[in-house]
Amino acid sequence: MQIINNPNKESWSKILKRPTQTVGDIEGTVNQVFNEVSERGDAAINQYTYKFDGVSLDSQVVTAEEITQAINEVPLKLQNAIKLAKLNIEVFHTAQKTSKIAIETTNGVQCWQEKRPIQKVGLYIPGGTAPLFSTVLMLAVPAQIAGCKEIVLCSPPNKEGELAPEILFAAQLCGVTKIIKVGGIQAIAGLTFGTETIPKVFKIFGPGNQFVTVAKQIATKYGVAIDMPAGPSELLVVADETANAAYIASDLLSQAEHGTDSQVILVATSETLINEVSNQVATQIEVLPRKAIAEKAIANSKLIYVENDSLALELIDEYGPEHFIICSKNEDLYVHGISNAGSVFIGDYTPESAGDYASGTNHTLPTNGFSKAYSGVNLDSFTKSMTFQKISKEGLLNIGETIELMAEAEGLQAHKNAVTIRLKDLK
Repeated sequence: MQIINNPNKESWSKILKRPTQTVGDIEGTVNQVFNEVSERGDAAINQYTYKFDGVSLDSQVVTAEEITQAINEVPLKLQNAIKLAKLNIEVFHTAQKTSKIAIETTNGVQCWQEKRPIQKVGLYIPGGTAPLFSTVLMLAVPAQIAGCKEIVLCSPPNKEGELAPEILFAAQLCGVTKIIKVGGIQAIAGLTFGTETIPKVFKIFGPGNQFVTVAKQIATKYGVAIDMPAGPSELLVVADETANAAYIASDLLSQAEHGTDSQVILVATSETLINEVSNQVATQIEVLPRKAIAEKAIANSKLIYVENDSLALELIDEYGPEHFIICSKNEDLYVHGISNAGSVFIGDYTPESAGDYASGTNHTLPTNGFSKAYSGVNLDSFTKSMTFQKISKEGLLNIGETIELMAEAEGLQAHKNAVTIRLKDLK
């Protein structure tokens, strides 16, 4: 990891640059896949599944028999762990339900707001080097709580043309209505346009690599909403001399093992701690099964020393991390002061892994600085807010002239007439 001492503010943007390609670098490939899926449907999906995943499938749809077999293959102890994690996620997301908001703004003018579920949602579950069955819980549980009617899950198959049994177990546990063995750009394109096999959805959720992230952004050009541009994973830890270097190193490596394009950063007010963490990373990485992946991510990562907490907070807000861990005696300063972060983890005994799996918060979070404007996935992500109003005769008499004056001032005579014609009958 690169150690940077007390960088000046002018260099922050360069230092904090993500190790990702720009949209322009891969947009051409994504557009090509989208065009072919739009024109040829499943035939194009199968072509690209063979090209990118190296497998040819007779059917993309997971059968009931495959799900039954998968359930039998998941050890009972792991099944129980998944069920406990699901319960905690349900508890936290159910608490996010809001009741109908109703108000009489003026005598006779009633306005209210209600939530309605998005009817058709697509869930993208990364596969590849690590089939993320935990993401099934994070997306399907709130979709089910929200009341989404169609929950379509897409995930890339392995070389045998199968999905991990844990993914299938979690999917059936959480009420997924259709499971498709397709990943990457072609999965997002399928959910965007619909094919003979893949239903067209109204909103697409889920993290993915840079190609999936760009594909989701391009999907919005075709009228499909997305949760957020959630790309390669990232973590920033802030710490001082009171922090445990071994704990911090384990957290940094937990994100580094996600993928070679992941990024982890330590911002510390102690130079001694930085050296200790660097040594711990070097030691702990040696025993990781995914050492090769973690090493490449660590090469893109940084240990940054700053003089004080105020400067550290300013730098962190500039970065806008996906995951933010606070290991400092001044934790209140960071908790109350942070504006830009996807999810915050406080104290020595709150590893980021807890949020990834079982504490109850959602791990589908904005990356690449999008935490400055986007929220992580939550219950409201699967709903729409609809407003209603009902105006009585008294109400229209109270606000009618206001509407007429404003419509006339904007030059919209028909708008004015819609009120005037009613007022004449009331006077």
